[in-house]
Amino acid sequence: MISFESDYIEGCHPLILKRFIDTNLEQLSGYGADHYTAEATAKIQDACCDPLAQVYFLVGGTQTNQIVLDTLLAPYEGIVAPETGHIAVHEAGAIEFTGHKVLTLPSHEGKICPQELEDYCAMFYADGNHEHMVFPGVVFLTFPTELGTLYKKSELQEIRQIANKYGLRVYLDGARLGYGLMSEECDCTLADIAALTDVFYIGGTKVGALCGEAVVFTHQNMPKYFATRVKQHGGMVAKGRLLSVQFDTLFTDDLYFEEARHALKMAKKLKEGFEAKGYEMTYVSPTNQQFTILTDEEVALLHEKGFRFSFWENLPDGRTVYRFVTSWATLESNLDALLEALPEREQA
Repeated sequence: MISFESDYIEGCHPLILKRFIDTNLEQLSGYGADHYTAEATAKIQDACCDPLAQVYFLVGGTQTNQIVLDTLLAPYEGIVAPETGHIAVHEAGAIEFTGHKVLTLPSHEGKICPQELEDYCAMFYADGNHEHMVFPGVVFLTFPTELGTLYKKSELQEIRQIANKYGLRVYLDGARLGYGLMSEECDCTLADIAALTDVFYIGGTKVGALCGEAVVFTHQNMPKYFATRVKQHGGMVAKGRLLSVQFDTLFTDDLYFEEARHALKMAKKLKEGFEAKGYEMTYVSPTNQQFTILTDEEVALLHEKGFRFSFWENLPDGRTVYRFVTSWATLESNLDALLEALPEREQA
């Protein structure tokens, strides 16, 4: 079987496995009070050009979204997100489970329109009954989005200005952050992300780590007693070294970004291969997620030949979109095999 289902189907980068072995018998304090946590934090601060950034390591994306948002928000506040946002669709109500409502806006290829955010906030405060409503407290962004698209720096700046105007915090889900930052179409740096958000996380699970996300609070704004709140949520890892050793490795010699560049190179070849055989790509994704329309017969043929990929959505016209994802571990030979197995369509 050759799978393009997601970017976390392999274990982790071999250098991380080696670091686990090399450090395995070290006796280290728990709960993040070890030197690897301090070293990984310093490397992330340096990459963000923010020596005062506060970094905390958590295990997974849904856990990170739930804990960070719950600790940021007052009981009467909710999160403004695009209707395709991960917290609104594929997190099984994890945010609502904490008592906070997800307030959705239309999705524009996965993104929030700054003007629609402005209109939403203005209408909320213009409503004479808004004290009886859920207050917008945080703007939720994903980079790249669930559709593989990217916010321009100017869009992030505009959203930041609107958030400042209405007293909202800006939170960025960076599950695939490396794949976004290294895209040829990205005009942001990690330092820009840090400057334009209140908190974001650097995804490790999908970018070479066995597990783990690095939460970065960028303006000395980590919620009070954050570690205690993490423990209340069941998110504190006793052997904190398991997370920090991975990020210490990923942020040594630009490994995190080199992995992302490889995935993007493979995604570009994948996209060009599909288009050369007459297939329509449904979203203009410059990152490692690519979406195309396949017939039932084409799906059955690829499955028969041992390829796996993900159902994405049914279109109103009856056609079906499937997602193919490359990663740090994608072998070019596997990609070549997929493209060779893909039946060529007649050109119109």
